Amino acid sequence: MQVRDYEQFAHAVLPEVTAEEFSRQEFVKSYKKHLATQVSPNTKVVYETQVKPAFEKEHGRTPKNRHEIRKAMNANNHYQTWSSLLRTSQEMMWKSCQVPVERQLDKLISNSRSTKNAGGSLKLDPTLDIPRYHTAVDIHCQPGGYHTEVAENDISAGAVYDRGVYIYAMGQLGPMNDDIGASTAAYLKYAYPDLAPTRILDLGCSAGHSSVPYKTAYPDAEIYGVDVAAPILRYAHARCESMSVPIHLSQQNAESMDFEDGSFDLIVSHILIHETSTVAFRNIMKECHRLLSPGGIVVHAETPPFKDMADDFDSFLLDWDTYNNNEPFWSKSHEIDPPSAAKEAGFDPDRNFEFMAPSAFEAAKENRTNVFQGGDFGGGGFWYLYGFQK
Repeated sequence: MQVRDYEQFAHAVLPEVTAEEFSRQEFVKSYKKHLATQVSPNTKVVYETQVKPAFEKEHGRTPKNRHEIRKAMNANNHYQTWSSLLRTSQEMMWKSCQVPVERQLDKLISNSRSTKNAGGSLKLDPTLDIPRYHTAVDIHCQPGGYHTEVAENDISAGAVYDRGVYIYAMGQLGPMNDDIGASTAAYLKYAYPDLAPTRILDLGCSAGHSSVPYKTAYPDAEIYGVDVAAPILRYAHARCESMSVPIHLSQQNAESMDFEDGSFDLIVSHILIHETSTVAFRNIMKECHRLLSPGGIVVHAETPPFKDMADDFDSFLLDWDTYNNNEPFWSKSHEIDPPSAAKEAGFDPDRNFEFMAPSAFEAAKENRTNVFQGGDFGGGGFWYLYGFQK
């Protein structure tokens, strides 16, 4: 397989790295590529030739779902090795990003406070309660999650996340880590050519990666983003300003926001839902219904639901993050039924949609694994979009 790397776009608050730090990060990225392309494919071979026949011999039938496959695979040495190496790659990735951020944190904070004024805004709420689904675990193993602050005016969580996402996706999200937003925007332009939103809201915007493409797709629209975490919002604000993209960011819980009823024409989220909870998802959907203008659209971008996977083994492989990568709602979020969610939130269930949107970052196409698996969610080359029109 030919390997081509894509250099991450450098902006005012992207952490600089020494030669040694860069080498360490590149090793982790190469290590992840090796696992995804050379080790992971053998996992299915082991299942088909060893684990599945042994299960059939013992039970007189094939495994009936991904849960039975997982229990059977957990005892297999090859799977144990792959899973352990993959979890280790995640921890190594965050550490390789933490070191340069810690070394230059004062400089990064200073840079974040002196970026040019592009017209965006930042509103923080120090009284906001961070929801338990963020504080109970370090989501996707990022130490401290998005919300932990280690300094005054801290942006370290955003700085670590920005570089970490690039390494995690092995460059497959593009130089600006914006493939999910760009792919979703491209779908909307195709499916709703008459949509001309004046106000767009990005839920759980994190570092603003996916917020920026909407300003390109809809240059006349005002773009808003909310997140519960102050450090990542400070980083997102500085990043967007340095890129001359005006985004209005505020620290809010997407379950209950302070915007007026019907104040947005388009509401989007990108890999947010799997980092919340069942109850939170219901609340978020009700808020989307409240905030959308008549005819407005909400769309959530995630990896595919289990029902759209080729077979139970592929569902098991996609479900790795639930049990091994501090993503406790990953499994439930991939079982969401859009029509039922629409009806419960007040939408007309007949106006829901589901679509597999191809990646907008075509340059990475030749290197993708074309598999949705733990540690390689960008490798599938598609994003699962589901949404509703009011």
